[in-house]
Amino acid sequence: MSDDAESAPRGWSRIRVRLTLIAAGLVLIAGAPFWGPLLMRQLSFFRVRKVEIIGARYVSVGEVIDRLHIDTTASIWDPTGPLAARLASHPQLRRVRVRRKLPGTLVVEVDENLPVALVATNDGLRAYDARGVALPIDLARTPIDAPVLPRRDLGILSFLGLLRTEAPALYDRVSEIRIVGADEVVIDLDGTPVRAMRDVSTARLAEIEPVEEDLARRGFRAAELDLRYKDQVIARLP
Repeated sequence: MSDDAESAPRGWSRIRVRLTLIAAGLVLIAGAPFWGPLLMRQLSFFRVRKVEIIGARYVSVGEVIDRLHIDTTASIWDPTGPLAARLASHPQLRRVRVRRKLPGTLVVEVDENLPVALVATNDGLRAYDARGVALPIDLARTPIDAPVLPRRDLGILSFLGLLRTEAPALYDRVSEIRIVGADEVVIDLDGTPVRAMRDVSTARLAEIEPVEEDLARRGFRAAELDLRYKDQVIARLP
């Protein structure tokens, strides 16, 4: 038998081995989404060495870290769902996302329930959000510039939430809202009282701005503005 005849079977044998290895590799790669993280969780290279927190303003970084409860054996390939669930129970946090950044960093992005008012309580002022939920903000450590309410009122808190979103410049001017009747409130805007009905909308409150601008052009400032009458803005001068 010639050398060429003997080398042919060996050549085909090597090709079959290579094809088998390639096929096995493809199967392993195809299955990587299932077994890959399980394998990589065992590697010290992927241990969590750093946590980045994005979006925290009123909640402290220490609180976030404590709630994550990540120990030195944690891997970034561990499931992130339980981590997000631990944080989502915090009343200050509205939305939580946890993602991985190789090789050893967890990135935690949070959206907070923002305070819209300071409400007078038996224990002093407390920060409340637009839902009417008290927020765990220590005002001694984190001063908040927000309107003051004499008591928790869901309608007014919801209104302030909308005002903060839809007309932030007006919201920034509100220092206090007083409830003066069953259906009436007085909104203090930079020292100018604005009388309005309890169901006043953000658009209705914004109607005072052209009136104030007109008065300013003529050298006047209103002692009081009144929105209680439909389609009218009454300016009372000193």
